[in-house]
Amino acid sequence: MLEPASVMRDAGMQPDAWQEAVLNSDSRRMLLLCSRQSGKSTTCASLAVHQALYDPGLVLLIAPAQRQSSELFRKVREVYTALPDVPRIVQESALRMELANGSRIIALPGTEGTIRGYSGARTVIIDEASRVDDALFAAVRPMLATTQGRFVALTTPYGKRGWFYESWEHGEGWRRTKITAHDCPRIDPEWLAEERRLIGDWQYRQEYMCEFVDTDEQFFASDLIEAALCHEVAPLWS
Repeated sequence: MLEPASVMRDAGMQPDAWQEAVLNSDSRRMLLLCSRQSGKSTTCASLAVHQALYDPGLVLLIAPAQRQSSELFRKVREVYTALPDVPRIVQESALRMELANGSRIIALPGTEGTIRGYSGARTVIIDEASRVDDALFAAVRPMLATTQGRFVALTTPYGKRGWFYESWEHGEGWRRTKITAHDCPRIDPEWLAEERRLIGDWQYRQEYMCEFVDTDEQFFASDLIEAALCHEVAPLWS
């Protein structure tokens, strides 16, 4: 049995140190807060392939839109077809791959109604997780109840809101990995400096520095709102 990081190597890619640590982790619940173009999708694609090879079952790839989940599925297929001596693909479509060992890898759009028909997943991977609503998160969790499967969420930030932000800041039992653009050796610092000038500081901090910045439509900053709250005063009503 190959370690998960070896799957990535055998597919012709050398993992960064953080990718190897994530791939070889035995954590069942992982949050990946990573810059654009840092390699988070390739990491999760390799994780999905390893799962399908060595613990056959259902692997679900979920994202807010079908286009996004299909892009992650494409990376999964690229990793899989680059490996030697793997089980043959017995059925395949643009969004689904079934292997001779019984594994299924399926890409779905992130809507509660779409994913409720699936159960007994070995691994659930949610891409652009900060943009997936709370109802979907609640619908996904029971899929892993009988398998004690793995739940992986990868994303860039999207403001101080939603289940991903709350899980990152306050949740328990998560393995957290944060990778900014400066942590990625493949991103040129000069290119980043130019990008910061082009898109502005607010967008840059979110997309490349992985900061949970306030949304641009907020009238009051989150820090001001939190500073105004007091837990020592009894409410006027129950």
